[in-house]
Amino acid sequence: MRTILITGGSRGIGAAMVRRFSAAGDRVFFTWNRSGEAAERLCRETGAEGIRADMASGEEIRRAVRQVTEEAGQVDVLICSAGVSLNRMLADTTDSEYRQVMDTNLYGTFAAIRAVLPDMFWRRQGCILTVSSIWGQTGASCEAVYSASKAAVIALTQAAAREAAGAGIRVNCIAPGIIDTSMNDHLTPEEKAELTEEIPLGRMGSPEEVAETAFFLAGDGAGYITGQVIPVNGGWRI
Repeated sequence: MRTILITGGSRGIGAAMVRRFSAAGDRVFFTWNRSGEAAERLCRETGAEGIRADMASGEEIRRAVRQVTEEAGQVDVLICSAGVSLNRMLADTTDSEYRQVMDTNLYGTFAAIRAVLPDMFWRRQGCILTVSSIWGQTGASCEAVYSASKAAVIALTQAAAREAAGAGIRVNCIAPGIIDTSMNDHLTPEEKAELTEEIPLGRMGSPEEVAETAFFLAGDGAGYITGQVIPVNGGWRI
């Protein structure tokens, strides 16, 4: 049985990952910050354990990792799924909004990876997955800060993969396209329809499809894959 730690696991893509790994018999822990009721429901549904932690706080991230290692012995797979979006023109973005997005999306990913790496290096095994976005591969209008944070996650992933490969640790990144989650609630039905028309598969993706990609990348079948950005976007190219 593997021990899986998923950050931002109470909703959307993160919750789909909690369900997928739990269904496979893995012992799953996940962090949540504001979605307490959703986290409780997910724990009852899957048997996973939720840990409240703010991904913008290094101390809370370290505490969450310590709790997992104390209860389960080690973290076999870390999935950095926590993230916040910001739909704002660049000229209208405030300093506090910038910091919130970058602290959660980039720093939170960095701090979580940093917290698990020493033990993974000591054991000479482990798997780390990050979640970026198609907007991290090409910037989105009105989402400049979000795009920047997700582009940085890609660079962080690739650098971490080079550092960790010698110890047998794999680090990969998933870059979802337009996925049907609450993160896209700011889009009007008309905007969603316009976006869908541009996607070759003709639809938005589901959180479960992203979770299935994560499950593959965390498994033995992906044992020779590291430092890669895996798009899950229906063939969309911007």
